[in-house]
Amino acid sequence: MDPTMIIVIVAMIAIFYFFMIRPEKKKKKALADMRDSLTVGDSITTIGGMLGKVVSVDGEKITFETSEDRVRIQVAKWAISTVGKTPPEEQPR
Repeated sequence: MDPTMIIVIVAMIAIFYFFMIRPEKKKKKALADMRDSLTVGDSITTIGGMLGKVVSVDGEKITFETSEDRVRIQVAKWAISTVGKTPPEEQPR
């Protein structure tokens, strides 16, 4: 095998790593850190689109209230999509 061919292959692997694999790992780590830092009172959005406020954090389970009628729903931590977004009914006008 020609040495320039080896250099090209190594360069392609490096480019693939820096543009595809590394950013995905960073994104997964940021999501895991966000989910681990959840506390009571945080506003959350689940991956299913439900909005609510955290009332309990118990290991890998999160319990949150959805609205004024105080419906409580329990989900796994991995189901939390975003933290800190104010639900539309609570946004100042």
